[in-house]
Amino acid sequence: MKKDKIITQTDSCIANTYGRYKVVFDRGEGMTLWDTEGKAYKDFVAGIAVCNLGHAHEGVAQALANQARRLVHVSNLYYTQPQADLAAVLVEKSFADKVFFGNSGAEANEAAIKLARKYFSGKGITGRHKIITMTQSFHGRTMATLTATGQDKIKEGFAPVLPGFDYVPYNDFPALKHKMDDTVCAVMLEPIQGEGGICCPDSGYLKKVRDLCDAHGALLIFDEIQTGMGRTGTLFAYEHENVIPDIMTLAKALGNGLPIGAMLAKDSVMKAFVTGSHASTFGGTPLVAAGALEVLRTFEREKICDHCRETGVYFKKKLEILKEKHKVVDDVRGRGLLLGMKLKSEGAPMVQACFEKGFLINCVQGNVLRFIPPLIVTPKDIDALVACLDSVLAL
Repeated sequence: MKKDKIITQTDSCIANTYGRYKVVFDRGEGMTLWDTEGKAYKDFVAGIAVCNLGHAHEGVAQALANQARRLVHVSNLYYTQPQADLAAVLVEKSFADKVFFGNSGAEANEAAIKLARKYFSGKGITGRHKIITMTQSFHGRTMATLTATGQDKIKEGFAPVLPGFDYVPYNDFPALKHKMDDTVCAVMLEPIQGEGGICCPDSGYLKKVRDLCDAHGALLIFDEIQTGMGRTGTLFAYEHENVIPDIMTLAKALGNGLPIGAMLAKDSVMKAFVTGSHASTFGGTPLVAAGALEVLRTFEREKICDHCRETGVYFKKKLEILKEKHKVVDDVRGRGLLLGMKLKSEGAPMVQACFEKGFLINCVQGNVLRFIPPLIVTPKDIDALVACLDSVLAL
């Protein structure tokens, strides 16, 4: 089917909730995507921090093929080995004792919100239901998670949103301390805000949040849907400062493109979820679990986090050189391969110009170019993008 026909068919049959670029992608391999007309694009979006091992990863594809021939789905009324193995690896590699599987980041965050409230209600503690989140945060598109999201534009048209949420600026510890009281069941935040503009925590901020939660008996939830799975150079971003949450959510790169979400917690917290208190039809289904398990095995076998740290340092230095050269660049920030370049002008024209030159990048908050490539990106790939950016920023 030709490009124009595919675009017309899509626009006529699918809800108009996305501002799509006029391209139809047909296949991918590693860092590269090809459209139906044969043009190649270097992908520095990775499905929005999803395809951390790149496109069409052979090991993941083989794991899926093998599992698809064996068992795709039963129900969580029964046990399956891929789910058990995946949960065991996540527990082994994290602070957590237990895992709940869903299908997306929003589902993982929804589960975390429910667990935080259930934890206190299960103890017979009434009135402790409020969750504090950060302005400019992003936690999902369900009614609970869009309410948790600290961006008004995400809530527009969906009023009334759910009660029981409050908001403070990211990195503003005095504001958080002022809001904390005995109605708060949890503080929920991203270790680095991705959709919020690649906002990094000040040194010691996460530790102070942890200590404040402990002092008030509140839970700490880390949304690691974008920062997790090696994106910042460690498997989970909380490892950088060794600040341990009570609950953590994962999705995106856990399946390298497969629909999966996971909510992890300490056993003392997760035991609030008893039989029948929460569920997911497809959560942790054997097919997806087998793929995610291969993702984690590949991370360890190929030392993906080490590569991310090394190339992330290289990439950030290259972006800082561009900052010194081009006055339109206001700031360079981020960690690992979650990097942002804040501009003094709108970023959309830059994204479009890079797209026309065969490079996929992204813009958040109107003026922050976001770079979230597959973690297999090489210095050669980075140099190619930087040369493109150099020419685009000069326009």
